[in-house]
Amino acid sequence: MSQTHFQRWLIMVSLIMAGEAIFTLPYHVTRFFRPTVLEVFGLSATELGVAQAAYGVVAMAAYFFGGPLADRFPARKLLAVSLWLTALGGLYLATLPGYYGAMMVWGFFGLSTILFFWAALIKATRSWGGMSQQGLAYGVLDGGRGLLAAVLASLGVLLFSLAFPEGYELASTDDKRVALQQIILGYTAVTALTGVLVWFTLRSLPEVSASVHATIFGHFWEVMRFPAVWLQTIILVCAYTSYKAFDQYALFAVRGYGIDEIEAAQIVTLGAWTRPLAALLLGLMADRFGVSKMTVICFVILIISHSLFAFTGQEMGSFSYILANTAVTGIAIFGLRSLYFALFEEGQIPLGMTGTAVGVVSIIGYTPDVYVAAVAGYLIDSNPGLLGFQYMFMCLLGTALIGAAAAYAFTKLPKVVATSP
Repeated sequence: MSQTHFQRWLIMVSLIMAGEAIFTLPYHVTRFFRPTVLEVFGLSATELGVAQAAYGVVAMAAYFFGGPLADRFPARKLLAVSLWLTALGGLYLATLPGYYGAMMVWGFFGLSTILFFWAALIKATRSWGGMSQQGLAYGVLDGGRGLLAAVLASLGVLLFSLAFPEGYELASTDDKRVALQQIILGYTAVTALTGVLVWFTLRSLPEVSASVHATIFGHFWEVMRFPAVWLQTIILVCAYTSYKAFDQYALFAVRGYGIDEIEAAQIVTLGAWTRPLAALLLGLMADRFGVSKMTVICFVILIISHSLFAFTGQEMGSFSYILANTAVTGIAIFGLRSLYFALFEEGQIPLGMTGTAVGVVSIIGYTPDVYVAAVAGYLIDSNPGLLGFQYMFMCLLGTALIGAAAAYAFTKLPKVVATSP
């Protein structure tokens, strides 16, 4: 089906909204309001980390089955159903369940946000970008998602602060509970309405499906023969580890340096505002200079920024220092998010196998969903104050070094033309 210029960009806007709205409930609530979530839910940092690990465990299986589904079924239906299921989970989350309820709902989110959604979103974006605009496609997708995330986060923090006219410290637990419920219900409404938008606007999205003669899992073995897929998996797991740790930055400011919860939420929110600029700029630079080369540069930035947080003490704990280094970290993290799936085209994976390739890469690449929150929570609880966070950043430094090595190896891959599916 031919597209007008308006239809083409309407598709991208819908993908952007879907790609961010679906993750507001499992991620935004704990990223921007983590200290309040711990208090209202009655959880320790370790318990919340374990509950969120349930997301990653379920997601691993969902990636495996979701990739082939994306190569067989229309993205419009897969994305819309995922959004509506996630909104249902949001209604339960708003009841503020305890430890076991939290494990259950995050496990459900692992299914609802991944099985029908993730591979379909990545494949639709690759199709939108064509052969020469992969950096633009993923840069616009993640930059747009970042812009939407920053807007939603800013609104959420504003509404959250307005709920405490006499100050957060004077608020009762009941006041905090009501404010958090309102934030969760707001995210739930956005998620459900985005499902309606996707259902109607993605009808003109071009679909490239796997061969009807192949079994639904037939392409797994073929995809796994590409060396680029394995290097891309290492790049993803290292980049995503730093991204997942970004959820800890508000708690890092509060417990590591004594900054209050409102200012800590502002630090993370302002850091999130680097995402639109970083994703779009690095995506465009990747189309010009090469995706893998820009990936190396982003990991080098992470090595520097993680080192600063890992090896500096209380004397560097000012609001401005934390904000500045968080912004630098955000540029690298969100730049990588616009790059690591754009590597499919540089690695010459056939378009009709994209969903399966996303599944293969994601099974290992997103394992940080399982362990980062739990490991960080253990380090933070076992080493009170700044020390636990320094240990966390030392771990992040190690993964950034591995990611930089894998990205450099990707630049040296021979460009072998892949056969069509």
